[in-house]
Amino acid sequence: MSNSHSLRPPASVSEIDHVHLLSEQLGALALGEEYSDVTFLVEGKRFPAHRVILAARCHYFRALLYGGMKESRPQAEVSLEDTRAEAFSMLLRYLHTGRASLSSAREEVLLDFLGLAHRYGLQELEDSTSDFLRTVLRTDNVCLVFDVASLYSLEALGAACCRYMDQRAPDVLASDGFLALSKTALLTAVRRDSFAAGEREIFQALCRWCRRGGAVDQEETREVMAAVRLPLMTLTEMLNVVRPTGLLSPDQLLDAIKLRSESRNMDLNFRGVLVPEENMATMKHGAQVVKGELKSALLDGDTQNYDLDHGFSRHPIEEDGSAGLQVKLGQPAIVNHVRLLLWDRDSRSYSYYVEVSMDELDWVRVVDHSKYLCRSWQNLYFEPRVCRYVRIVGTHNTVNKVFHLVAFECMFTNRAFTLEQGLVVPSDNVATVAACASVIEGVSRSRNALLNGDTRNYDWDSGYTCHQLGSGAIVVQLAQPYCVGSLRLLLWDCDERSYSYYVEVSTNQQLWTKVADRTRVTCRSWQTVKFDKQPASFIRIVGTHNTANEVFHCVHFECPAPSGSDGGPDASDPAAPSSQPPRPQRPPRGHGLLPSDASSVALSPGNRR
Repeated sequence: MSNSHSLRPPASVSEIDHVHLLSEQLGALALGEEYSDVTFLVEGKRFPAHRVILAARCHYFRALLYGGMKESRPQAEVSLEDTRAEAFSMLLRYLHTGRASLSSAREEVLLDFLGLAHRYGLQELEDSTSDFLRTVLRTDNVCLVFDVASLYSLEALGAACCRYMDQRAPDVLASDGFLALSKTALLTAVRRDSFAAGEREIFQALCRWCRRGGAVDQEETREVMAAVRLPLMTLTEMLNVVRPTGLLSPDQLLDAIKLRSESRNMDLNFRGVLVPEENMATMKHGAQVVKGELKSALLDGDTQNYDLDHGFSRHPIEEDGSAGLQVKLGQPAIVNHVRLLLWDRDSRSYSYYVEVSMDELDWVRVVDHSKYLCRSWQNLYFEPRVCRYVRIVGTHNTVNKVFHLVAFECMFTNRAFTLEQGLVVPSDNVATVAACASVIEGVSRSRNALLNGDTRNYDWDSGYTCHQLGSGAIVVQLAQPYCVGSLRLLLWDCDERSYSYYVEVSTNQQLWTKVADRTRVTCRSWQTVKFDKQPASFIRIVGTHNTANEVFHCVHFECPAPSGSDGGPDASDPAAPSSQPPRPQRPPRGHGLLPSDASSVALSPGNRR
């Protein structure tokens, strides 16, 4: 029997796609009298159309032309109020063809077109037009676009306009478009901390807006003027610029003068530039190191080429904190995230704190790690602050009396973070090599095997870290102190043995807090430990029993434990059995030596001592 009937032609032959022809042929009907069965009257102009096409494309026109029922008597002419003819013509062509040429339309027509898309519920068209407008923002049109975005609650377009205005605030204040803003859009713009213009310029621009008729009465004038942050102005500006206008009362001026004279400088409501996810501590943004030794290395962006002699900045560690490394940003900026690279070519650790200021006189401490031991990369978060100066002061070095810093970054981030007791509460595992954690005590064939993420490739000879029972421990140092409340271990489980152990945490390797006691529990394979959240830089795991020999073996460590992990007995229920099945039993092998850079003997699971 022939199998020719089972052969299938290529998809290009079996599937017909002539959508472009459909669009062109329906487009030929747009705005033409032929076959039209309804006419729209807009600004005295007549627009013939085809009701079935409009009804199929838009719920609004379906209800308008058919009243929601097929039996409704069709209307021959429909008059549309508050609609611009040129924008409506674009809309009809879009509804017939699915196409619209935005780049060739005038800005005011585009905004009317956007308004029609919003009015008629054409969400895809609204989104596409908004996306296009975001690419053509200029100082002379951003206020007009922002007004429309505010009117129609277009959040993405409005946010784009705000970012543009923030970066060019003085020019926006001087533009004619600023005077045409609605009161709602005006106040939304100038009330933001990131609208980083001088307060005098903001006041004068608001005065012009009120005098051009933006404020209809004294109540609106007072509401607009309340957006001015008077305490940020100098006494001379308040007396010679603000007072003569009569727009603010003498009591308001006196209150501002009192607030400025009695408040700490950093407590004033400053404005600063907002450039999300971009390092502001660069020469590109005008930043410079104004205090410290070997200044040029700190902001050069090189985080690889440093050694004992070069590639870092430094300052002597003084008891009174008078020394430090100080960076001046190019302009006041809103920041909530700092990254530091502490010199880490050996095993030393440092302590330090970070402060910010607007004037180098009044400082606010935003990060305090002066009582903790830290090393390598530091990822620091705090509540957003407007600052011009950032100061990093080292308070301790485990090797000598000098604080060494390789790199400094300062920015605003939109990444979510949680703080408790001034420390980051991590949501992901920070006990990794990538997060600069390290194993500082314990025996293993490979450095940091405990933290390399490999939970499968281990056997009698490799893939674990261990210590002799009764002496030593396994200790992990995190790069910086975190506020943690859980951890997870994988105990060596290539046979039926079980272990007992306890876990302690510390911030300085001197004072230890026991967070899990499983010395009386039979434990094997995966272990999840949960405890009350507390600061931790060091985690110490101490084995107390092994049913097979006198060595404690741990394959993997995580902190915090993954969300939803439930392997092993929980700290709140130490008698709970492990839920993980045992790995297949393997024949024992003899122990071997550690790599050449270590002098200890690898304590093999098969080495019964």
